[in-house]
Amino acid sequence: MTSAALRPAGAVAMVRAVFDAVSMLLHPPTAAAAAVGPRAEPGARLARLWEDHRRAPYPDGFRGVDIEGVELILLDADVAGLVQRELNGGLDGDGIAVLRACIAGLDRIVPLIDSAYCASYFTKLRTLASPAAARHTPTAT
Repeated sequence: MTSAALRPAGAVAMVRAVFDAVSMLLHPPTAAAAAVGPRAEPGARLARLWEDHRRAPYPDGFRGVDIEGVELILLDADVAGLVQRELNGGLDGDGIAVLRACIAGLDRIVPLIDSAYCASYFTKLRTLASPAAARHTPTAT
């Protein structure tokens, strides 16, 4: 049972965070896993973010939800497919364009999401999409 201040989805997110924290305390990352941090090789970081995303459950109650013309579950599926393509050999020009459009959609809808877990899920999805797109951003000369 939850209160008016803490809805069921928020309670689930809080319990999940506690379990994640306990898991990290009981099973700290190995030196190799710790090396895959923000300064790690971009492909290794993208692979780690992808594995984290695959383990995260899709937010309850947000299947079929559309925010500002963006269908959340389709956005999730598009980014997932594009990241997989990037990890398995790279994106072509069309894939890069679609990924950048997905990032723009994420930037537009995340501030409008009223569920803490759902907002966190899609923020992490945005974090996953960024390094996949960044690999195709030309460097300044």
